[in-house]
Amino acid sequence: MLKSISKTFLTGLITILPAVLTLYFLYWLVVSAETALGGLIRLVLPENLYWPGMGSIAGLVGVFLVGLLMHAYVVQRLFAWGEQILYRVPVVKSVYRAIRDFFNYFSPNKKKDFEQVVSVTIGDTGMQLIGFVSQAIPENLPEGFREEDSILVYLPLSYMIGGYAVLIPRSAVRPLNISMEEAMRFTLTAGITGSSKKP
Repeated sequence: MLKSISKTFLTGLITILPAVLTLYFLYWLVVSAETALGGLIRLVLPENLYWPGMGSIAGLVGVFLVGLLMHAYVVQRLFAWGEQILYRVPVVKSVYRAIRDFFNYFSPNKKKDFEQVVSVTIGDTGMQLIGFVSQAIPENLPEGFREEDSILVYLPLSYMIGGYAVLIPRSAVRPLNISMEEAMRFTLTAGITGSSKKP
């Protein structure tokens, strides 16, 4: 009886928790934007013209405008100059570079080399791992880690944030016809969620 109740409760928790966490994250973004930008708007506008939500809308507009401005050469150069300053600050440079590289990998403007989501065959064992091509150009790799017929592939670990970047022969890699988001979800949950892509 108790085991059945626990199982039912766990099922309900697993069902609800992803939706709750997603909604909470969106709520946190909205509240943070409203708190940070709402106060600035109140300083500019008379109190009777301000209404709740203006800070969040201003945040969305600001993000969109930054995206537009990044198409301008001058803004790109200024941004690059600012990044070079961050890259010279101890501690900050390591954290910023790691975060920047991670988000650049998901950028829609980044030219995707190879097929991005790939299957990696391990020797003659028949084992295969899901990976993501992170670097296909040997010249972009550190010296001593460059091989013409090899590419750098990121192999994520299940149930945790982490993984390995490994240099693999191209012959051991084949593309998979699934999106990066689906492959990441499938890998991080160790395949328990299954694949949403129909055959």
